[in-house]
Formats: sequence, structure tokens, C-alpha cells
Amino acid sequence: MNRFLNRWNRLSLIARIAVGLLLGVALGFLCPGATVVGTLGTLFVGALKAIAPILVFVLVVEALANAGEKVGSRFTPVVGLYLTSTALAAVLAVGASFLFPTTLKLPEAADAGTPPSGVFEVFAQLLKNATQNPVGALVDGNFIGVLTWAIVFGLALRSTASATTKTTLKDLATAATAAARWVIAWAPLGILGLTFSSVATSGASIFADYGRLLALLVGCMLTAALVVNPLIVFAALRRNPYPLVFRCLRESGVPAFFTRSSAANIPVNLQLCKKLGLDENLYSIAIPLGATINMNGAAITIAVMSLAAANTLGVSVDFPSALLLCVVSTLAACGASGVAGGSLLLIPLACSLFGIGVDVAMQVVGIGFVVGVVQDSLETALNSSGDVLFAATAELRERRKRGDSLDV
Repeated sequence: MNRFLNRWNRLSLIARIAVGLLLGVALGFLCPGATVVGTLGTLFVGALKAIAPILVFVLVVEALANAGEKVGSRFTPVVGLYLTSTALAAVLAVGASFLFPTTLKLPEAADAGTPPSGVFEVFAQLLKNATQNPVGALVDGNFIGVLTWAIVFGLALRSTASATTKTTLKDLATAATAAARWVIAWAPLGILGLTFSSVATSGASIFADYGRLLALLVGCMLTAALVVNPLIVFAALRRNPYPLVFRCLRESGVPAFFTRSSAANIPVNLQLCKKLGLDENLYSIAIPLGATINMNGAAITIAVMSLAAANTLGVSVDFPSALLLCVVSTLAACGASGVAGGSLLLIPLACSLFGIGVDVAMQVVGIGFVVGVVQDSLETALNSSGDVLFAATAELRERRKRGDSLDV
């Protein structure tokens, strides 16, 4: 047993996750009734979601409290990269939907919740989340509120805290990081349970009913991950982007694919940024910020599903309407994390551009939940890996201007 444990511990985390993945698939097909296996995934995601708000709050407060005076200006390139990637993902999805139009088999209206009535309501919800009681934000896992109050406290402490207090904050940040690392170490068992649940619940039947729609969604997301995002990185760094892209996909995208939660993947991303040797003052804020506004996958989902609904109903979509859909998909995607139900509940907002009523739009949302086993996993993987990718790109761009090494 000791020999086995020693060999197991010598494997990289990704290799151990791959083993857990294969075991989960096998158990899902062979023993679908062994629901206790799925509990491992539930516990793992629960632990990640529990530690993530505390980790983000402590790291952001500590980073700002100990940061230099010019730290604020360093986030402008990160925000620009996040918004650019989300907007280009929306354009990609609209273009692909015109090239490969899809239709839907609309079921009965699904009760998936109440969608927002307009873009204003999306941003009103964002502002409401930003001003939530900080304790409540930590308890609810409201990362917009956690990030907002962490910035407020961090900036306040930068000018008022004593050296002893700032040292204590560093110790708290170190402790929170260590706790997150312990949770992440259980990722192989968590991935085993999550994979088992997906296979045991849905099997392969999902591909038969919605294969064309899934192919379009998957194709758009893979193109965004492997073509569009690398082009953005190349434009910023003027170097081969793929080593960094593949590392982010492997070490951030794979865990995010199975947890299906950008929030739960924040500790994973923070650890990856540390391994890449990035500046903690930058990435400790950029990563939770990216989990809020870097929503390439959400923009793709909103655009593809909305145009599929339009095609199903025979609605003609002209160029100005398509352009407006790109804008709405981008803005709505940035607010997806602040709306119950994530990106799917923003589909009715986009459908309203084509005069599609809420009853039909909610049926489209219902289909979204059906294909969500694949769609939501890929969406989260694309979003979360992009958070690290563009945080790293922004810092490497600074290094290139200074003439420093770009090795990570």
C-alpha cells in the first residue's frame, strides 16, 4: 500500500485527474446505481465553493493593502483583454450560426426561473450584488460582492494599516492559499465523482437528440479556445501563444470542465498563476475579476441558442440585428454570474431582439438545461482557462515592454 501511495503521489495532479476521469466513466457505465460515488464530486465542489470566497477576499485585501501606488493602472490591460475576448466570442458565435444554421425541437415551456427583462435589469442586479452585505456575500458565494468589498477594505488598509497588520494579512493570505491547496489535492476523487454522475445520469443519449446544436456550440467554443484566444495573445505578445494556451487549458480548463463552476475553479486558477510566476498583486484581483466579466462561453451560448430559436420560428435576422445581438450577448454575458441560472436565463433577453416571446424563449432555456451536461462544462472550461490566460498575457506584455524574459 505504501508503495502504491508513493507512486500515486509522484504523479502530477493532471495525471491523477485523468485516472479519476477514466474510473468515473467506467463506473458510470458499469454501476450507474452506485450513487455514493457521485457524493465524492458533490463534496469536492462544495469544498471548493466554501474556500473560494474566503480565499478571494483575503488575497485581494492583502494584495491591495501591500500594493504600490500604481497598481490600479495595471488592471486596464487585463480588463481590455477580458472584454475583447468576450466580444469576439459573440461575433464568432453569430457568424457560425449563419454558416451552420440550426433549429430546435421545442418542448413544453420549462420552469427555469424568471429571466431578466432587459440589459438594464442585468446591470441593476450586478449593482445589487456589488453592494450586498460583505458577510452575506461571503456566505452566499456572491463573488461580485466579495470582490467589491475586498477592494474597499484593501484600499482603506493600504493607507491606514500598520506594518504589523499588513504582515498579519500576508500570513492570512498564505494560510488561505494552503487551505485551498489541500482541497485541490482531492481533485482526482472529486473528478471521479463528477464524471460518474454525468455518465450515470445522461449517458450518450444527449448526443442523439441535440447533436447538431451541440456540435455548433462545441465547435464555437473550441474555435474560441484554440484560434481566437491564441490570436489575441499573439497580438499582445508577438510570440507563439500555444504553449501558454495549452497549459491554461490543461491545468485550469480540465478541472473547470468537471466542476462546471468558475467560482469553484478560482482556487485552481490562483494556484496556476503562482506556478506561472505571475505577480500576486495582479493575479489575486484579476482572477476573481475574470470570473465575473471574462465570459466567452456565455456569450457563445446566448448567441447560438437565440439564433437557433429564431431559425426554428422562421424569423429573418438581418445584419443590423445580428450586430446588435453581438453587443447584447457580450454585455449580458458579463452579467451572467450575477443572475440566477447563469448564461441560460439570459437567452430570453437576446430572443426579445427578434420578437420571440418569453414562453417560447423559456422552452429554449429548457433545452439549454438538457444540453448543459456538455455545454455548461465546455463553457466553464473556456471561461476559466481564459481568466488565467489573459491575466498572464497582461503581465507578460508588461515584461515585453521592459525587455524582460517572457518565460513562464
